[in-house]
Amino acid sequence: MKKILIIDDALTVRMYHKQLMEQLGFVVEEAVNGLEALEKIQDFQPDACLVDVNMPKMDGYRFIKELRNDEALRHIPCIMISTEAEQHDKEKAYAAGANFYIVKPAKVDELQNISRLIAGAA
Repeated sequence: MKKILIIDDALTVRMYHKQLMEQLGFVVEEAVNGLEALEKIQDFQPDACLVDVNMPKMDGYRFIKELRNDEALRHIPCIMISTEAEQHDKEKAYAAGANFYIVKPAKVDELQNISRLIAGAA
């Protein structure tokens, strides 16, 4: 069974994404910011991370950069999700190392398509 780490400081957003990802067959772990996610990622070993951009302590950009700098973790696909919909926001996410970029609210079909790509890559 595939595992995903949902990283978002908003409880309602985490609950929504958790429900969607569980419907798609994922086991879900949650973190409220990038710092907590880095602590949880070693034990949980997710197949992917769903990462919010704006969070306290460590934002999504920094989290992904930290992940990409870790030899043991850099292979984990990261889906950045944000309310920011401008092209420069997407470019910044990809420059940080994101594999996918979704504008909130995430749609079920977007997550389903990405989950298929992740499942195919593993």
